[in-house]
Amino acid sequence: MTDTLFKEVHYSLGGLINDIGLGRIGLPDIQRPFVWANAKVRDLFDSMYRGYPVGYFLFWQTGADGVESKVIGDLNKQKAPSLLIVDGQQRLTSLYAVIRREAVLRENFEREFIRIAFRPQDGSFEVPDATTERDPEYIVDVSEVFAKPTHKTIGDYLKRLRDARTVTDEEEERVAEAIGRLSGLTNFPFIALELSQTCTEEQVAEVFVRINSEGKKLNQSDFILTLMSVFWDAGRAALEAFCRDARRPAPVGQASPFNQLFQPDPDHLLRVDVGVAFRRARLEHVYSILRGKDLGTGQFSLEQRNAQFGLLQQAQSRVLNLTYWADYLNIVRSAGYRSHRYISSVTGLAFAYQLYLLGRIDYGVEPFMLKNAVARWLFMSLLTGRYSSSPESKMEMDLAALRDVTSADQFLQRLRQVEEVTLTDDYWTKTLPLDLATAAGRGPALFGFYAAQTLLGARALFSKSPVSDLLDPPAQGQKKALERHHLFPKKYLKTIGFEGVRETNQIANYALVEWDDNIAISDDAPAKYWPAYAKRFATQELESMCRWHALPESWWSMSYPDFLAARRPLIANVIRDGYHKLAKGAA
Repeated sequence: MTDTLFKEVHYSLGGLINDIGLGRIGLPDIQRPFVWANAKVRDLFDSMYRGYPVGYFLFWQTGADGVESKVIGDLNKQKAPSLLIVDGQQRLTSLYAVIRREAVLRENFEREFIRIAFRPQDGSFEVPDATTERDPEYIVDVSEVFAKPTHKTIGDYLKRLRDARTVTDEEEERVAEAIGRLSGLTNFPFIALELSQTCTEEQVAEVFVRINSEGKKLNQSDFILTLMSVFWDAGRAALEAFCRDARRPAPVGQASPFNQLFQPDPDHLLRVDVGVAFRRARLEHVYSILRGKDLGTGQFSLEQRNAQFGLLQQAQSRVLNLTYWADYLNIVRSAGYRSHRYISSVTGLAFAYQLYLLGRIDYGVEPFMLKNAVARWLFMSLLTGRYSSSPESKMEMDLAALRDVTSADQFLQRLRQVEEVTLTDDYWTKTLPLDLATAAGRGPALFGFYAAQTLLGARALFSKSPVSDLLDPPAQGQKKALERHHLFPKKYLKTIGFEGVRETNQIANYALVEWDDNIAISDDAPAKYWPAYAKRFATQELESMCRWHALPESWWSMSYPDFLAARRPLIANVIRDGYHKLAKGAA
């Protein structure tokens, strides 16, 4: 019989929770310390309550000390971890967080408590909201069921219920049985497979990847982060810290990646890492490269692995360089994008950052020329949705086009060639107007229109304030400084027979106005509100405003379908003018 690297062990949920509390079970560094969304935790409790199987755990026997790990929950543990969770971490961490009522780390790097509500009358679980909070039928946080004796939980719940309505004897019995059953989930049985203490970190990482790749639970970036945890954990920790700090304001005067434009996840910056290090976008290839595989021969070697991790470390030192980061964010602003709300592709942002780093460091492009080239590329790629579908294929193609580039001039020329074959006359006059014939509220073309208005120095409709200033206000109140106004208000359209969202929310029906003007206009017909607002401005100002906002002549008196058809080509012209103004910056 073939020797196995694992054994089967049976646990109760209460035993697992107790071992975590003591510190015996911990979280290995090949795992990432995030947990499920509350809805998934709710479903987990529902399945357990009904007696359904909910999967197994995979642990690694580490002996005692010597393996880097993170403990779960409170850092003050009595013991060092001797069992580390390899698979099932999110499930077990979520259960521990609810039963012990400890805060957990979310994907946005914020800590919060998981709250699950329970209705004893029918044994249903819900994620609490304003309705369940007010409903005496619910225990709004099941953590209290596990925090005190069952008889006290039953007594407290029935008292609260009786204060709201009459409770029958039959209901009391049903409530007592349901709460007792919930409390008894600490006896729920689990099976764990425990990897032997003889396993190396690399073997454990390989098991983790194989298990998860079979079920397609993780993506390729997770696998690479797993390898980083084993062979360069400081690098993965640095990625996560950078992403966390990009979301949190730093003390005044302290250098920080914090900004309101680009708040990446580790996956996004990992793509920048590997693009700069290996000119690769397909992460499955990068995973093999980092394991030390020669893609030509298929052979693995320790020397190859060490060399590839050396390249990754060198690349990441550039990616996380705060000077480069701040410079790139200014490029994003210079491309007309002033708010993260109006950037349709984070992948596009990440790829343009790769181009910036490659151009600056590998090809030595003069900074002024580089910034303009990257800004143009960003505008082009976001406008056309270049990385919206099959992003890895598109990025792989774009990186491959740079592999034979040896000079700054060739680099700039290659980027320009892609722009020219993408933004053709047919694109501006045919493709883009068709792209604008949609009700998509987050369409790349709509956001490209906003970026172009910023580049052209446009003012908001009916306003003296520039669009750029209002997209990036110094403070954010309860109302956004700029709002999307329906030029033909929805309620007005309903009175003339246009009711569907696909009709009323057409991109060509939107214009950016200040919030107080949007409120004042309300549901008035264009023919009613336009003359009153037009009086605010001199003729030349009004003409500029109509040009910036792509308003056809006498648009307020047109039929709605004719207005949409006439405005779409004008919007495309404004976007083209914005791009051309950006392109002239290189002259």
